[in-house]
Amino acid sequence: MDSSSSSPSSPSSPPNTNTTTFSPPSSILIVGSGVFGLSTALALTRRPEFSTCSITVVDRSDASGAAFPAVDAASVDTSRIIRPDYADSAYTSLGAEAQLQWRKQSNPADLGAQGRYSESGLLLVADGLPPPPNTPPGPAIVDKTKLTGMDYARLSWANVLSLASQNPELAHHIRELPNAAAIREAAQTGGGGSGTWGYINEGSGWADAGASMAWLYEQVKQTGRVTFVAGTVVSLERAGNTVTGATLSDGRVLSTSLVVLAAGAWTGRLLDMSGQAVATGQIIGYVDITQEEQDQLSNMPVILNLTSGLFIIPPRNRVLKVARHAYGYLNPTSLPTAPLPSSPSAATNNECPSLPLMSVSDSALSIPAEGVADLRACLREMIPIPAVWDRPFFKTRICWYSDTPTGDFVVDYHPEWQGLFVAFGDSGHAFKFLPVLGDKVTDCIMRKTPLEFKSKWNWKPVDPNSTSVVTQDGSRGGRAGIILAEELAKDLRQRGME
Repeated sequence: MDSSSSSPSSPSSPPNTNTTTFSPPSSILIVGSGVFGLSTALALTRRPEFSTCSITVVDRSDASGAAFPAVDAASVDTSRIIRPDYADSAYTSLGAEAQLQWRKQSNPADLGAQGRYSESGLLLVADGLPPPPNTPPGPAIVDKTKLTGMDYARLSWANVLSLASQNPELAHHIRELPNAAAIREAAQTGGGGSGTWGYINEGSGWADAGASMAWLYEQVKQTGRVTFVAGTVVSLERAGNTVTGATLSDGRVLSTSLVVLAAGAWTGRLLDMSGQAVATGQIIGYVDITQEEQDQLSNMPVILNLTSGLFIIPPRNRVLKVARHAYGYLNPTSLPTAPLPSSPSAATNNECPSLPLMSVSDSALSIPAEGVADLRACLREMIPIPAVWDRPFFKTRICWYSDTPTGDFVVDYHPEWQGLFVAFGDSGHAFKFLPVLGDKVTDCIMRKTPLEFKSKWNWKPVDPNSTSVVTQDGSRGGRAGIILAEELAKDLRQRGME
């Protein structure tokens, strides 16, 4: 890897067509150090095929000059849900594979050790008309791109039951909760609950996301194989129909044989993703609680309502996290430099992509009032401690997803640009696969995409008359298309009238 602006030699990555052969590139530049970027970097160092390949990771620097991963990355937080509970059996299997690694805790260096993973259980519920008693798991669904929360919950239940049938040890961890009373009992909070039907999987849990990403970064550093560059990528370099590297905001050019674009919600700044993915902002609030309150909630599982999208993570260190997994806010943003077009022959897309707005760049940023109201409603429903309901949030955050229409990731060679591989579209659920995701991405780079994900993770054809993206896999709540700036302006007007 060099930092000159000279053109590299012809890319040694294979052409963007299906082939049974693979010739590894001489160098790889990974743009982004989130869970996709770092896990892929680690997996590449472990594959003999890439033993002579130079690997570089570039990501935005913070005020001190460097931070890996970036301090405002979606994967850096107090907690993320770890589960195999999916409406799609392929992700159920992948989640179970990842959990084998999360559960390793005997050695301090293990991923799940030192408090990085807690198996609290997961209470997965939905609102609406529950299925009749003795209804078989899993509804008859024809179109899985337009599921309801209840559909998702029932399909997920069927998939984890199937998983348990292959491993009897798991069977006693999963039980149906046919009504609100059963849900309240399973919540173990002393009266809180949510939903009209659901199930509990005591084999699921949550991870300390920030600590786990720090662990992953150390694993990558210890290989001695990866060069880290602190800087903001402002554009992808190209020569003809080939991507040759990336230009940084300070003018440096990082040239390479293969770019792996793993920039998460920031991907739209660099590449036209119309119809593939969109950045959406999701709200999080953190409440200080007393030791007595934490003790009352000490046995609660993660509670996730798939109809409202609201969820609560069990407290730790007297902090309670409440959040919303919804359609999210959009933040259309004008760019000084247009992103790479969809193909070498395509016209530049002058539309403003939705991009993250973060407190790092706007210190006054807080979540809109409509979001605060939703989080307050969640506390009232799930936590039976009145003193907590209106307690001020000591911190709020907007966490940015890279959403796809079906909730599937996009892990593929770009069909039009040589030398460009993409790994984005986390859709708010990639973190749990941290211990196995990089291996799957590396398989895809080597043209060995797992069969169960081949049609899910490929770059999709796009209808030019409909390029908007709304995730409709049944896991989202709220309403779609909310513009963040409009909500913030509404709040300012309201405060002005008070």
